[in-house]
Amino acid sequence: MVAIPDSVRAFLATGPLAHVVTLDPDGSPYVTLAWAGFDGDEVVFATFFGTDQRKLRNLRRDARIALSVPTTRVNEWGLLEYLVVYGTARVTEGGAPEMLQRLAHTYLGPDAVFPNIPDPPPGYVTRITPERLGGVGPWSPPRG
Repeated sequence: MVAIPDSVRAFLATGPLAHVVTLDPDGSPYVTLAWAGFDGDEVVFATFFGTDQRKLRNLRRDARIALSVPTTRVNEWGLLEYLVVYGTARVTEGGAPEMLQRLAHTYLGPDAVFPNIPDPPPGYVTRITPERLGGVGPWSPPRG
C-alpha cells in the first residue's frame, strides 16, 4: 500500500468523477464512472445493483483496478492535471446506501439526500487498496 498524500485526499474531496477501469475476461479494459472518496486509507465507491454488474464481476475475477480522475487545473506546462490510482479492489456486500449518502454530500451538496428512495437495497461497496499513484499533479513523483 502506498502512502496517500494530503494533495490526493484534498483533490478527491472536491468531488471529481472517477473513471473506473477493470479488466474484462479477455484482458481488455472496461471503463465506467463513479463517485469516489476515502474511507481511511482505502478509496471507495458504491453501487446498489451489482450481482451481475460488469465492473463487479470483473473485480471478483481479477481484483486489479485503476481510477483515472481529471482535474480542472492546468499546470505550468499547459497540461491538464489528473490523478491515477492503481490498486487492488475488494467488493463487500452491503453498506452502499450509507456510503452513497456520505459521498452525496460532496457530489450533490451538503444538504443532499441520496438515495431519495425508501428502503434502498444494501448494494455493494468497492474498497481499493492503492498500490501506486500516477498522473500529472502535486501527487506525481518529481521528474528529473
